[in-house]
Amino acid sequence: MKKQEYFSEKRLHDSAYKHVSGFAEYTDDIKEPDSTLYGAIGWSKKAHAIIKKIDLRNVISSEGVISVVTSEDISGRNDVGPVFDGDPIFVNKKVEFYGQPLFAVAALSTEFARKAVLKAKVYYKELKPIVTIKDSLAKKKLLFKVRKIKRGHPNKALSNSKHRLKGNFTTGSQEHFYLEGQAAFAIPNEDNNMVIYSSTQHPSETQQIVAKMLNQKSNSITVLVRRIGGGFGGKETNFMTASICSLLAHKTKCPVKLRLDRDDDIVITGKRHEFFSDYEVGFNDKGEIKSLKLKLSSKCGMSPDLSLAINERALLHIDNAYFIPNLEVQNYLCKTNTSTSTAFRGFGGNQGMMSIENIIDNISRYLGKDPLEIRKKNFYKKNRRNITHYGMKIEDNVINEIFNKLIKKSNYKKRYSKIKKFNLKNKYKKKGIAITPVKFGISFTTIHLNQAGALVHIYTDGSVHLNHGGIEMGQGTHTKIAQLVSKSFGIPYEKVQISSTNTSKVPNTSASAASSTTDLNGAAALDAVKKIKLNLEKFIKNKYKISAKKNVVYKNEKIFIGKYIFKFNDIVQEAYLNRISLSSNGFYSTPKINFNKQKFYGRPFLYFCYGAAVTEVTLDTLTGENIIDKVDILHDAGNAINPALELGQIEGGFVQGQGWLTMEEVNWKPNGQITTFSPSTYKIPAVSDMPKKFNVKIYKEGKNKEEVVNKSKTTGEPPLMLAMSVFFAIKDAIASTSNYRKIPNLDAPATPEKILLSINKLKKN
Repeated sequence: MKKQEYFSEKRLHDSAYKHVSGFAEYTDDIKEPDSTLYGAIGWSKKAHAIIKKIDLRNVISSEGVISVVTSEDISGRNDVGPVFDGDPIFVNKKVEFYGQPLFAVAALSTEFARKAVLKAKVYYKELKPIVTIKDSLAKKKLLFKVRKIKRGHPNKALSNSKHRLKGNFTTGSQEHFYLEGQAAFAIPNEDNNMVIYSSTQHPSETQQIVAKMLNQKSNSITVLVRRIGGGFGGKETNFMTASICSLLAHKTKCPVKLRLDRDDDIVITGKRHEFFSDYEVGFNDKGEIKSLKLKLSSKCGMSPDLSLAINERALLHIDNAYFIPNLEVQNYLCKTNTSTSTAFRGFGGNQGMMSIENIIDNISRYLGKDPLEIRKKNFYKKNRRNITHYGMKIEDNVINEIFNKLIKKSNYKKRYSKIKKFNLKNKYKKKGIAITPVKFGISFTTIHLNQAGALVHIYTDGSVHLNHGGIEMGQGTHTKIAQLVSKSFGIPYEKVQISSTNTSKVPNTSASAASSTTDLNGAAALDAVKKIKLNLEKFIKNKYKISAKKNVVYKNEKIFIGKYIFKFNDIVQEAYLNRISLSSNGFYSTPKINFNKQKFYGRPFLYFCYGAAVTEVTLDTLTGENIIDKVDILHDAGNAINPALELGQIEGGFVQGQGWLTMEEVNWKPNGQITTFSPSTYKIPAVSDMPKKFNVKIYKEGKNKEEVVNKSKTTGEPPLMLAMSVFFAIKDAIASTSNYRKIPNLDAPATPEKILLSINKLKKN
């Protein structure tokens, strides 16, 4: 067989027109049978309390209510924790966070259901909640014992360093704010079987969780997902909605649809982990880091969820693109009486990266140098200083090339000088500029999750049906995988049809997460295609007496073997008539990865993604408001399957990261009640917040050195970290208010209030 050809083809997202016209069907759009009921969840109004009594009589008698479910209706496992127990579907004794589900109702309409849950009378014995990382550390409320990783001799190297800095830094939480909220539609069938349509990133685990709750086998539950309206990690382990919806359907024997109100969604569901770092760093006159000691603490909420893996990824990315010869990190996973913190784009990597970037920035200000120069001094190098603190050799490093190319293309040095002159002349308006790198590892750090399956059929008219375990959540994975399959078969893209992700077609799939969806599922699909092609080629060569050694090429709906040319459709018909299989399953598991979590050593990633961004901002020192004047991005997407989709991912990821670091602030009262739970109290980037000039380029020389589909690189999570440049451009503008003589103290998100506080603190010191 001929070696795989690599290509790049700009093509519209397969549902682009449906998205903008409103015809794309999501879970809540599915037409319901006449007998359908509608659900709503009743949740706790206390963050930490013992439930003395729940009186649901007024709920049951409320207009339109058909049924009520509590923990007593669960015959199986009353927990949706994906790895560890601790996330009960319904609590009946002890409440652990404000918004924790207590019961649910099924009614004749969503309005009836939502009105009914408000009529519950719950009597509590209140307990004092733990809300902050600081309180959790003080009271030693940790979900796991303190994790410590070490490289070299950090204490000795620190004491021998010419310069030392101490400090701390916080990156805040973030609400996922997906366009489509949490939703599920459960339809009971005969023999206690059930079909569930769910807005989830993880159909297989939804299937398993619901089966365990109902005390049934997984084969009795089928989960289908055509598309979801954004997930960003918020739909990776949130099985609460599907579980409650299925429980209502199981009890009533009727179809039930459950769509959370936006406010309820934000109150009930988990957020990004807030991180707090306390550091001491040693460095020389050139700004080269010699030693770093770091205490890294995360706010995990009321349960473990995925916190262990998220903190692990933070530890794996604490270096970002920098070689740190001597390092010690202590990691604290803090339990709080808030909704369980969960997966979010970046999955802890971005919090770790922000910590080291803040340290690099502070070193540069201490030395009075351009942060660009300090970053370059500390970069991983090729053939020297290219081993990470967890023992992985970096063999694909292009950060130096990308960084230098972007410095030149963005005219950074000239702009840097101009900005300094501008700031000397202007009292109230200040400009700032920053360039930051990205090095982000790709693979699930839980090794067994790096697998995928697919199912491919060719029908007798030559059309192709494709099913795989990945979830289409707006990123275009269906489009890209269909492109891979059409290219491999040499047929038009339009002849490939992808159906809803379906647990009865492709079983035991991993979540669409870790930026690995296309890598894994695309490879599995190509494996299935390869098997079908082998069937066809064996048939052709036997029938037409062609040498088995002849190369085979699929192109323009034809099959070329030596001097022979066959029409694809004709061969498919012939193969069918000769009883040759035109269907196959495919499977892929990521090679080379091997990581010992106990020793924190090995190769956790197949490859790294690289990128860099330059951001220029203008800051109003009287109000703290800021404008992003210009952004220049150069990002390595390898040999992009679909450059149009990759550019969209890079732009979208950047803006989401910008929101996390500048405006998206999640707040809780001291009693544990969340106060930022609606669009009126939680601000996400709007059109007016976009960079005024937004130049995004894919690194043309990019090509993945590893054997991944099309030699491409993912653009799922890595682009989010490009937005670090926004934060440090703001910090640069703040530093100018003291004529760059002092180090600003600024935590993320850099809201106008925090910016003003930082400026005022510089003036006082």
